[in-house]
Amino acid sequence: MGGVNVVICQDLPLGIHLLAIGCKWIYKVKLHADGTLERYKARLVAQGFNQQEGVDFFDTFSPVAKVTSVRLLLALASLRGWSLTHLDINNAFLYGELTEEVYMVPPLGYLHEGEPLSSNIVYSSLFVKNKGGCFLAVLVYVDDIIVAGSNHTEVQQLKDYLNNQFKLKDLGDLKYFLGLEVARSCKGISICQRGYALQILKDAGVTGCKSKATPMEPNIKLSQEEGDLLDDPVSYRRLIGRLLYLTITRPDLSFAVNKLSQFLAHPRVPHLHVVHRLLQYVKGTVGQGIFYPSSGQLKLRAFSDSDWGSCTDTRRSITGFCVFLGDSLISWKSKKQPTVARSSAEAEYRERLM
Repeated sequence: MGGVNVVICQDLPLGIHLLAIGCKWIYKVKLHADGTLERYKARLVAQGFNQQEGVDFFDTFSPVAKVTSVRLLLALASLRGWSLTHLDINNAFLYGELTEEVYMVPPLGYLHEGEPLSSNIVYSSLFVKNKGGCFLAVLVYVDDIIVAGSNHTEVQQLKDYLNNQFKLKDLGDLKYFLGLEVARSCKGISICQRGYALQILKDAGVTGCKSKATPMEPNIKLSQEEGDLLDDPVSYRRLIGRLLYLTITRPDLSFAVNKLSQFLAHPRVPHLHVVHRLLQYVKGTVGQGIFYPSSGQLKLRAFSDSDWGSCTDTRRSITGFCVFLGDSLISWKSKKQPTVARSSAEAEYRERLM
């Protein structure tokens, strides 16, 4: 719900007929990057799914930076020697100008009309200040913030200002962000998702499996029609969803995960076997990630390639590309082309149009 007052009340005012939505307590255990306990967390969540868009609410928005922007900022910070600070806004959705009212049924044990709540509408996820030789960049992902700066005084002034406006938590130097483990040395910045990868292996029950040297067998052919349908397709879809998030720091997984995600509607036994093999590869490369060196040129380079008619079901081609800032890999993708190419030359041409 964007820009609304949430009025907690037990009885609606006389003569007013409005939908009073329910609420629910959400409990979560927050862990540090190394898996140790950080704190216990409780949230009271309004059941906004009972509302109708355009009737009970209008625009909704949360500032979410693209992962490519995160990688680009880390690469620039490594090359320029900028400091990286991690901030967290407590109760980020309670701030902002309130415009509408929503009535909510009070939670158990709470019968008092509370203060109005709202989400904070922001029009950009990246804010930049470049003045007097000092550079400052603020990247926002809902309530998590990365501050990159060339001047320590400017960074501290920004933190003081934000702390006066909101209840701010200073998490110090950037070490853990959205599941990404960040390590820095004089040689550069490295990011990986080791803890997340280990959790995937643990939940899939394959922590004791043998490792493989490659994500997939070469020249393997997968089809939507071959093999028995899975009895539990939900587990397959959950695995693919988690592996998709793992590709944030693992470009070596992109092609295989893209291939396997094409069978989410009706996954079959051969598809699951390939997923298990992919997990064996993850087991052997669990700490692998990306390194952003502290030396190099600010030169943007891009590479792309495609095969021809490799999809056995649609005969469409697969395009892949990667983009470097100097020697730092900041963006990549593997994607099936939207139409069938009649030759390898046409597939290469369409690749450059994507």
